[in-house]
Amino acid sequence: MLTVGKILKSERIKKNFLLKDIAEEIRIREKYLTALEEDDWSPFTSKVYISGIIRNYSKFLGLNPEKMQAFFRREYARHEDVSFKKRLSVKYLTPQTKKIIFYLIIIMILGFSYYFGYQVKRYLSPPKVEILSPDIKTLKRQDRVRVVGQTEKEAVIEIFGERIYQNEHGVFNYDFPLELGENKLVIEVEGANGRKTTISEIYILKE
Repeated sequence: MLTVGKILKSERIKKNFLLKDIAEEIRIREKYLTALEEDDWSPFTSKVYISGIIRNYSKFLGLNPEKMQAFFRREYARHEDVSFKKRLSVKYLTPQTKKIIFYLIIIMILGFSYYFGYQVKRYLSPPKVEILSPDIKTLKRQDRVRVVGQTEKEAVIEIFGERIYQNEHGVFNYDFPLELGENKLVIEVEGANGRKTTISEIYILKE
């Protein structure tokens, strides 16, 4: 009985193609092509996988892929008891596929390592605090200055024992009363990890 495997093999031989050359060209393991030509479906993982190989193999040989797949479906229907491998064996992977899988694994490992390292660093590091305004530290003819800063939105901010609340972006402000001369502002920030950051700003008020 004429089968898909026999048709493919006959056409390949007629056109003087070697299996190893076809395997390299369409990037399918030679052992898969051999199994296909011998109508041995057991090495494959699914019907869909066989159908894909038949399509690529048929195109390479100049056969009509749709007709070959239709031929395969009819043949498959007569063998509903076909058992496929549950897992794709490494020995059937092409060198190119193995290389792609290797690089994907490396990328995943590097990505996980970077993410894990970033989370550890974030957990162990004290919260960052940045003063956004004012830009100048020497002031004249004013009794107070509004200090605007930014930190982590989960942090706890205290200025002279007073709890200061930030918005959803971590921005906070404080009206700092001034006296003539130097005025020292101390901001204490405690992160969600319990780490603390203390910064000091000096504002000078002149007459």
